[in-house]
Amino acid sequence: MVVVAEAVVVAEMVAEAEKEEEKEEKEDEEDEEKDEEDEEKDEEDEEKDEEDEEKDEKKEEVEEAETVVEEAEAETAEAEPVEEEAEAETVEEEAVPEVPEEAELEEPEESFSDPEDFVDDISDEELVGDLLKDQPEEADGIDSVIVVDNVPQVGPDRLEKLRNVIQKIFSKFGKIANEFYPEADGKTKGYIFLEYSSPTCAVDAVKNADGYKLDKQHTFRVNLFTDFDKYMNISDDWEIPEKQPFKDFGNLRHWIEDPDCRDQCSIIYESGDRTAIMWNDIKEPVVIEERARWTETYVRWSPKGTYLTTFHQRGIALWGGEKFKQIQRFSHQGVQLIDFSPCERYMVSFSPLMDTKDDPQAIIIWDVLTGQKKRGFHCESSAHWPIFKWSHDGKFFARMTQDTLSIYEAPSMGLLDKKSLKTCGIKEFSWSPGDNVIAFWVPEDKDIPARVTLMQFPTRQEMRVRNLFNVVDCKLHWQKNGDYLCVKVDRTLKGIQGLVTNFEIFRMREKQVPVDVVEMKEGIIAFAWEPNGSRFAVLHGEVPRISVSFYHVKNNGKIDLIKVFDKQQGNSIFWSPQGQFLVVAGLRSMNGALAFFDTSDCTLMNVAEHYMASDIEWDPTGRYVVTSVSWWSHKVDNAYWMWTFQGRLLQKNTKDRFCQLLWRPRPATLLSQDQLKQIKKDYKKYSKIFEQKDRLSQSKASKELVDKRRRMMEEFHKYRELTTQTYAEQKPQRLELRGGVDTDELDSNVDDWEEETFEFFVTEEIIPVGDQE
Repeated sequence: MVVVAEAVVVAEMVAEAEKEEEKEEKEDEEDEEKDEEDEEKDEEDEEKDEEDEEKDEKKEEVEEAETVVEEAEAETAEAEPVEEEAEAETVEEEAVPEVPEEAELEEPEESFSDPEDFVDDISDEELVGDLLKDQPEEADGIDSVIVVDNVPQVGPDRLEKLRNVIQKIFSKFGKIANEFYPEADGKTKGYIFLEYSSPTCAVDAVKNADGYKLDKQHTFRVNLFTDFDKYMNISDDWEIPEKQPFKDFGNLRHWIEDPDCRDQCSIIYESGDRTAIMWNDIKEPVVIEERARWTETYVRWSPKGTYLTTFHQRGIALWGGEKFKQIQRFSHQGVQLIDFSPCERYMVSFSPLMDTKDDPQAIIIWDVLTGQKKRGFHCESSAHWPIFKWSHDGKFFARMTQDTLSIYEAPSMGLLDKKSLKTCGIKEFSWSPGDNVIAFWVPEDKDIPARVTLMQFPTRQEMRVRNLFNVVDCKLHWQKNGDYLCVKVDRTLKGIQGLVTNFEIFRMREKQVPVDVVEMKEGIIAFAWEPNGSRFAVLHGEVPRISVSFYHVKNNGKIDLIKVFDKQQGNSIFWSPQGQFLVVAGLRSMNGALAFFDTSDCTLMNVAEHYMASDIEWDPTGRYVVTSVSWWSHKVDNAYWMWTFQGRLLQKNTKDRFCQLLWRPRPATLLSQDQLKQIKKDYKKYSKIFEQKDRLSQSKASKELVDKRRRMMEEFHKYRELTTQTYAEQKPQRLELRGGVDTDELDSNVDDWEEETFEFFVTEEIIPVGDQE
């Protein structure tokens, strides 16, 4: 330890010595630098002194020359007048030779002029290239100017009105500093120039006003003035564009051609880590495609089933075809929600991370085919998704804000007729599934009653207005084909505690849209229309006295109560997509009670239970219904069960941390109503074929299972042939090892056998024999 301590002390002393030497070296260097600076200053002072001395000498020489000239002039003045001119000449002759003597004292000036035969071969860019980069251009200072084309051509009498319209439209994007309306022959030329206070305002005007529809004949085309340089520099030589490779995504609707008319579904399990696409088979589901981490949250099918949508942190991806290849992707950071137009042409995505004041990014409308962004919108909250609701044909979409209903048209994504519908206090709206008609309701305001309005678009014509009194709340329920609209009205009445509910039924296909009223004395739990019919079901009452009632809207203007089923356990109604059959379910808090009904004769077909069921999904054909317990709702008993429409349990499929099952939608049929009626008439002819297939499926395994077994049998036979061949090739080796004795056959070498007999006691039984009295 002492040695170590001494070594440490020595090291410290050495370090201190080195530090002192470094300080001394630094001080010496600083002194040398100071000395050099002092020497430079002394040299500069000496140079200044020499310059001052030279200047003083020059001044003295000039003063001496001036005195010589003055003395000569004095001598000429004293001479006679007759001889003045001659003497003056002599003085000049005498003075002239003396001036050059003075000039010889000054240093001759250097000439920087180029010789006459000099040729300048250095360009300005080589000489002062850095400075030329900052040279102002003709377009500098005009980046705040825009050019608006397709402006109406008007005379002086209407010019002021046109200016006011232009100011009203374009002042939204910023302060307009200057405007210029070129004229010819007493009319404007059809284009104008507007200068904003800043370039950002000009860019904003180009983004939002380009494509603005002023009227039927004038649609603005807006460009920056600086864009003209870009367009003028376009080459006149046309270049053939490169051919883009064709991407074959396969048949995007291949699943419809399945010979067994099966449907597909998507399943998410393992808490979202795995996603699978499966065929729905009676025996067991058949996996088509399965991938790990295919999506980060959940998946969704497009309305016609063409695309599968997956969610990712950076955006959305669309998949399709037989192998589910990626068809399109959309970059939208932090996307959480999406919605498709019914025609699948457009997709709407929402992200709370991207919104900015100048560039709206919270909601983006995309073109599905091209992947291009059509328009962005601001969004403060996504509590009521979808924010935009589409018309049945995808030509219009609408959005509700405070006291305003805004209707936009596709593909321009601009406001219909350039103005919104001002409706004070509007609460809810909904598009008809069959026509371009919007239904909306407005609550009471002082002495003005609440009202429900049906408005047709794009004409904005009011088809029907229904006034309502003492209204607390309204809910709009459209029938799938748009034939009927039910407005559930909750109201208060004098002398009655609590709420009273009425159903206002609008008959959309009849003249002047007549309205029928159904009064309900009990609280309403759920309401649902039959998809392809004129019946509706209502769950009403309170636990444990919950009833389900079925009503029929007849053509004679009456609404008949068909039947009421009491003592039901349910909080949701799920109609089959084809109508007639429905399931009344008690989901989540009601422990998964299930009741299967046939509304053709109003019979209860079966009662069952799927404990803690959280979701119910009908397949597109209405033949099967799935109940499931999602891991997102409950952390135990996660599985999905398959039932027939009659309530018979077919399968129990348990998946680890099962999350979601979604059926793949089918597009609308291409058959006409007459063709569908003919098929129903010939149902008996088709039913024989279907029954034969059902018997075949019941007696044998599914086709996929048979194919699987056949492949396994073929593999076994191949393996058996290979081992038999190897066994035959190894026979000489076996004979050699066994001394020539062939033991491959049981009856070989019988003569060499020795027979031995063994006797052994098996069992013993004692039977007493005595007098049997």
